[in-house]
Amino acid sequence: MDDTAKLILLTTTHRVAPGLLSWPAWEVLRGSARVLAADPAHPQLPALRQAGVEVELVEHGNAPALARLLAEAAPAVWLGSPDGDPGLTDALARIAVEEAGKAPEIEILPGSYDLPGARLLDLVSVMDRLRSPGGCPWDAEQTHASLVKYLVEEAFELVEAIEEGDRETLREELGDVLLQVFFHSRIAEEHPEDAFTIDDVAGDIVEKLMYRHPHVFGDVEAGGTEQVEANWEQLKAAEKQRESVLDGVPAGLPALAYTAKLVSRVRRAGFTGVPDEPYELPAELTPESAGALLLAVVQRAHDAGVDVDAALRAAARAYRAAVRTVEGLPAD
Repeated sequence: MDDTAKLILLTTTHRVAPGLLSWPAWEVLRGSARVLAADPAHPQLPALRQAGVEVELVEHGNAPALARLLAEAAPAVWLGSPDGDPGLTDALARIAVEEAGKAPEIEILPGSYDLPGARLLDLVSVMDRLRSPGGCPWDAEQTHASLVKYLVEEAFELVEAIEEGDRETLREELGDVLLQVFFHSRIAEEHPEDAFTIDDVAGDIVEKLMYRHPHVFGDVEAGGTEQVEANWEQLKAAEKQRESVLDGVPAGLPALAYTAKLVSRVRRAGFTGVPDEPYELPAELTPESAGALLLAVVQRAHDAGVDVDAALRAAARAYRAAVRTVEGLPAD
């Protein structure tokens, strides 16, 4: 074997359009006497053939066999498979050690790179596979309505991970919430009259974010966070054509969160038509007086900049820990 023989392992990503390769990659491909690949469905093959690059398809049984084939084929360029050719580099490394001085020089040349967010394309592909014929029967049976409970559960699990500062769980739960968005979007593609895709969903939110951030994407001045929030609410009100300052607050929120959202809307609008509830413990608690007292607490908490929902959950966790301590159990 020629001591100067070089084997170039050209890596590419299937998450970018075929043909979008780096200039060094194109130079190597067009200048090589042999370009080899194993996958006849490799997404880059049509673009390479159109550019006049002949690709020789080879068969191999496993990574060691492929490594031996490539070592003997050098000088050559190996067009890496979309799956990354598991075990190939290790097998080539063993050949280099065992046949020092005879094995070809090996160079790894990245031909294309994933852009930020590129793995979202994999999630689109996985969801399509799960939902399509031959995929998962359970996934295929789900509807928007049947998934609601999972969406709520995943959202609360994400909140818990954030409040506990658990970074590993936070990452996992963000993925679970993201899955719900992609799952619902995939289901929406099948609607017979009003179908939409994940691209439509993403496009809508991009347009909304740009519209509601004129201080970033336009020529509106914003002096600080309060002005940004005021602009946001004004634009949202005009966009939704709402009659009341309370329109759009989801009535299905948990009671405390629902109340906090109502108070927040009232405060932001500067609405003074309804006085605050008195902040005092009544002589006798009834459903009505207890509700009024809780509303008063929410109003005072908002004015003090306290997230009353998070505050109560923190108090509940401390209460739970105290009870478990008395029981002689770990606080967690």
